[in-house]
Amino acid sequence: MNRIVKLKPKKEKAVLNKHPWVFSGAVAKANAKDGDIVEVVDADNRFLAYGFYSSESQIVCRLFEWDKSKDKFDEAYWSGKIERALQLRKSIIDFSSTNAYRLLHAEGDFLPGLIADVYKDTLVLQISITGIEQRKELFFDIFKKLGYSSIYLRSSGSSKKNLDVKSEGVWIAGEDKGPFEVLENGLKFLIDVVEGQKTGFFLDQRDNRELVKRFSSNKIVLNAFSYTGGFSVYAQAGGAEEVHSLDISSDAVKGAQDNVLLNFPTASHKSIAKDCFEFLKEMPENYYDLIILDPPAFAKSAAAVDRAARGYKDINMRAFRKIKKGGMLFTYSCSQHITKDLFQKIIFGAAADSGRNVRILFQLHQPADHPVNLYHPEGEYLKGLALWVE
Repeated sequence: MNRIVKLKPKKEKAVLNKHPWVFSGAVAKANAKDGDIVEVVDADNRFLAYGFYSSESQIVCRLFEWDKSKDKFDEAYWSGKIERALQLRKSIIDFSSTNAYRLLHAEGDFLPGLIADVYKDTLVLQISITGIEQRKELFFDIFKKLGYSSIYLRSSGSSKKNLDVKSEGVWIAGEDKGPFEVLENGLKFLIDVVEGQKTGFFLDQRDNRELVKRFSSNKIVLNAFSYTGGFSVYAQAGGAEEVHSLDISSDAVKGAQDNVLLNFPTASHKSIAKDCFEFLKEMPENYYDLIILDPPAFAKSAAAVDRAARGYKDINMRAFRKIKKGGMLFTYSCSQHITKDLFQKIIFGAAADSGRNVRILFQLHQPADHPVNLYHPEGEYLKGLALWVE
């Protein structure tokens, strides 16, 4: 292979440890074009790994193979990766009660730049690097052979500093059928893969929603930043006395109402379209037994971490001050740049300022169909805490 990325002296350790990102500062020279599969070598020209090259990204190369003998990157090679990902999902998900899940989790499945989510018989793809974009037809063919008759390529609106591809949403197979029903742990949800956030639903909170269900019996529950009410439905399923879904988007809270009533036609549920920061500031004290704080990513870049930390502290401090004695707070961050340790320190600061005694009951994270590559800790983007507030 004559497409080479050569590293500077003493810059090979991360690659030897199978970290899948090569940053621009580690590169001595590159003989490649954007999207090329390159051979990464050390300063002495010794083979290290294969990856996708991108000159315009801070991450110059995203690695996917460390075995020098596996140098034939044809349909069989990529099919093998996808088949192994599918077999993993078959081993961890009960498809009789859940037909919405993540099939491919980029670096978590050793296939950087590609996300694939399944919603019943529809596959939703997100492509974020040029290397995958240039081979997309090959991947489309693989998915069609796996039996997916409806395939939607979701647009990517991420920063070009981090990702290479900005694509428009398009149906690769099948056609837009509008919102349709899927199952998650036996509960029903209406999904819109074209207009909805992420790929249509927040699949990464499946296990955490189940935990909320476990603690919702006879509780008055506030689901803040509710989107279309995933946690709200589970709280109702757990026997909550009353559930409020709060989101700044009127469309989102209407979706929450629709999803709750789809499962529980007589549920005591209220949709509140209001800025969550303002509501948390004004909400009555000692009213809610259980509060869920699942905001969007406050820190989409490293530069935004300080501002994001203030935002996380503010909403959690307000919840601590207002929640009933003996209440539970489920709080999350999906910001990759907010580490698990930093998030816990932020919550510590919010609790200390509130003057309440707080205990951690559960450390929360993304589900098993969003696996974290052990060599890529950055893949553990979702972190949360289930807290008991005295």
